[in-house]
Amino acid sequence: MYSFFGSSKKENTETPPNTAGTTNSTLSTKSSKSKKGSDSTQMEDSPKQTTTKILTEPAPGTKTGPIHEYDENQKEMMKQVKEYALSISLPSSDPYAKWERRWLDKPDTIPRYSRASKWHLNDAKKRIKNTLEWRREFKPELIVPDEVKIEDESGKIVINGFDKDGRPIIYMRPGRQNTETSPRQLRHLVWCLERAKDLMPPGQESLVIIVDYKTTTLRTNPPISVASKVLTILQHHYVETLGRAIVTNLPLLLNFFYKGISPFLDPVTRDKMRFNPDLLELVPSSQLEAEFGGEYEYEFNHEHYWQQIIETCGIAPDGTRVSEVIPELDNEEAGEPNEEAGEPISDQGGETEEEKEEGAKEEEEEEESNTSTPATAVDSLTPVTPAAEDVAKRVEEMSISMSTEAQMITA
Repeated sequence: MYSFFGSSKKENTETPPNTAGTTNSTLSTKSSKSKKGSDSTQMEDSPKQTTTKILTEPAPGTKTGPIHEYDENQKEMMKQVKEYALSISLPSSDPYAKWERRWLDKPDTIPRYSRASKWHLNDAKKRIKNTLEWRREFKPELIVPDEVKIEDESGKIVINGFDKDGRPIIYMRPGRQNTETSPRQLRHLVWCLERAKDLMPPGQESLVIIVDYKTTTLRTNPPISVASKVLTILQHHYVETLGRAIVTNLPLLLNFFYKGISPFLDPVTRDKMRFNPDLLELVPSSQLEAEFGGEYEYEFNHEHYWQQIIETCGIAPDGTRVSEVIPELDNEEAGEPNEEAGEPISDQGGETEEEKEEGAKEEEEEEESNTSTPATAVDSLTPVTPAAEDVAKRVEEMSISMSTEAQMITA
C-alpha cells in the first residue's frame, strides 16, 4: 500500500517560500488588515484563516480504543515470549542494548507480537526475533532528524490529528514526492511511524494512515523494490500497529491496481483498508483537515511542522531523547549468562540447547495438530501470507499491464 513513494524526481533543496509558523493565507490576511483595514467588504471575501499548528492530542473526551484484555493462558504466553526475547537480547556492552531493552519493555510490544501470532508461541518467538534483528540494523529510535529532514520538505507525509478512537493520523500524499528513490525514503517512513507512536495516548497501540491520491498519476507510482520493502516493514516489524488504512481520491487505474494486489496482502491488513469512506464517521470534524471535509484549516509549512514534531516528541539533534534518560544495563538486566553461577553461555543472543529442543518439540506437536485441526480451532490458525518477493513480482506484472492500458487510453 506504499504508493506514497513517487517515481524518481530531482531533490529540491531550496527552503520553502513560507515563513515558519505562518501560511500564505494568514500572511495575506494580515497584510490586507494593515493596508486595507477600512475595506470590510474585501475582508469578508478573503480566504479563511489557516494555521500551521498541528494537532498533537486527541479531541477532549476521546475514549482510547480498542482496549485489549487477556486471559490467564494468554498472559502466561506473553510472559514466555518476553523471557525468550530477553534471552536473545544484546549484551550490555553493545551501545544499542539499552534502546533494545527500552523497546522490549514498552507495554505494547509483547502483546502486539503475541496477538499477531494468533497466540502461537513459536510464531511469536520467530516474529519478535526477526524484528529484533531488523531493529539492530535499522536502529529506528536513533534516526538523526537532519538525515531525513529533506524528505519532509514537501509535506508528502504529515502527522496531524487523531481519529475517534484516539489513534494518531498520518497523512500520505504521493503527489508531493520530492526526492529520488533511495534508502533514505524508507528511513523517513520509519521515522514518521516512530513519531506517531510517540504521540499515542496511554493505552493506544495503533495508528491511522490516510493516503490521498489527489494529483497522483501512474508515473508517480513507487518502484516495485521500494513498495515490497515497505510492505515487509509494516507487516513484519510494526505488527498490530496499523489500526486503519484509508485511501482517498483513488484514480480508476490505481483502483484496479489495489484490487489486484489485495489477495497478496496480509488478511488482517487487507481488512483494515477502506476506499473513499466518509471520513467524518471515523475522525472528529475538529481533528480532520479541511480538504477532507473537516473543520481544521491546516496549511503545511515545512519548518514549522518539523519544529513542532521535534519538540513535541522530545527528539535531540543526534536522534536520542531530550528529557528521557535511558539507563545503562548491567549483565543481569541484559539477560546475559552468569559464568560464576554455571549458567550456559550461548552465542550472542542465541538459544540454549534446551530451548532448541523444546522449540523443535513444540513445532512437531503443532504440525501434528494442524493435520487434523477441529473446526473450532480453525480461526486460531495464523493466516499464510505470500512472501514480499512474491507480492512484488505480482505487482510488477500488474504495473506493466496497467502502463500499457494507460498508453492505449491516452493514445
